[in-house]
Amino acid sequence: MPRATRATRITGLLASVLILVGAAAACGSSDSPSDEAESGSGSGSSKAPASSAFPVTIPNKYGSTTIKSEPKRVVTVGLTDQDAVLALGTVPVGTTEWIGGYKGAVGPWAQDKLGSAAAPTVLKDTGTGPQVEKIAALKPDLILALYSGLTKAQYDTLSKFAPVVAQPKEFNDYGIPWQQQTQTIGKALGRSGEAAKLVEGVEAKFAEAKKAHPDFAGSTAVMATPYEGTFVYGSQDARSRLLSDLGLKLPADLDKVIGDQFGANISKERTDLLDQGVAVWIVPDTTGAVAKLHKDKLYADLKVVKEGREVFVQETGDYGNAVSLSTVLSIPYVLDRLVPQLAAAVDGDPATKVEQPAS
Repeated sequence: MPRATRATRITGLLASVLILVGAAAACGSSDSPSDEAESGSGSGSSKAPASSAFPVTIPNKYGSTTIKSEPKRVVTVGLTDQDAVLALGTVPVGTTEWIGGYKGAVGPWAQDKLGSAAAPTVLKDTGTGPQVEKIAALKPDLILALYSGLTKAQYDTLSKFAPVVAQPKEFNDYGIPWQQQTQTIGKALGRSGEAAKLVEGVEAKFAEAKKAHPDFAGSTAVMATPYEGTFVYGSQDARSRLLSDLGLKLPADLDKVIGDQFGANISKERTDLLDQGVAVWIVPDTTGAVAKLHKDKLYADLKVVKEGREVFVQETGDYGNAVSLSTVLSIPYVLDRLVPQLAAAVDGDPATKVEQPAS
């Protein structure tokens, strides 16, 4: 499944309410999930939260959720939520796999946070929403679904087992910024202060990169992938936010073209949207896929191509995976690789080659 459409698949296919409710009834429910939760070896904290942190109420797309006490068994339904949980010293008992290949859905940039703890149980979305029965079997006392497209029916069903922190209403589904994701998860875990420090640390890396490359502020940029033609990521997508957080400007009419989604395919008539100061492409590979792109005369005739202002990120592999996740833990890993590529692309010299990272 192409990276651009994994989230689309989740939002586009709604689980039957009858199936969800039936699954909930089969698994059982509790008014106080945290009272029944077991302390598990798959979850642990590096530092106990302040007792005054609870109860805490967090608003979401479907209302608000109150967490009465410190969560011990956390399940992440949000496709990238696990990184913030790990960064804050808790190992989830369950994670939802988006990008395959990592045990417990924990990437290399987060392995040190996992340490010697048991890897989380990996849940999968088969196209009908979260795996309700498997989530219930993990006996969670908190379910996180911030980077998600959770439906109201799914939210209501999961709420029978534990408090559910769903996606915020002020952003598109899958549109929560990494900063707010980290801070919200920090609040849910009783570690708001630690979350603020994590955000501050990553924002300092963005500031350092912008200071070292003031030409970023004078350039426009777009993030795209060659899925079923050309798929462009919108301003609320985490990948596009990598560019805007570095000071690059997204196309003025970007969201007008793609609507209220995290991204969309554009028509041939809007190929001009790609003619920016730099075009960042997430591609299946950096050889054949690039050659195929350049065979499209409409695209190949753009200045961004002729002047060598393209950046290519291989979709598979740690770098491409880290770009797609764009979390508080993966972003520093990304910046070490992406910033030199962007600098070479926007330097104004067509002869400057945009090198691929060594790893």
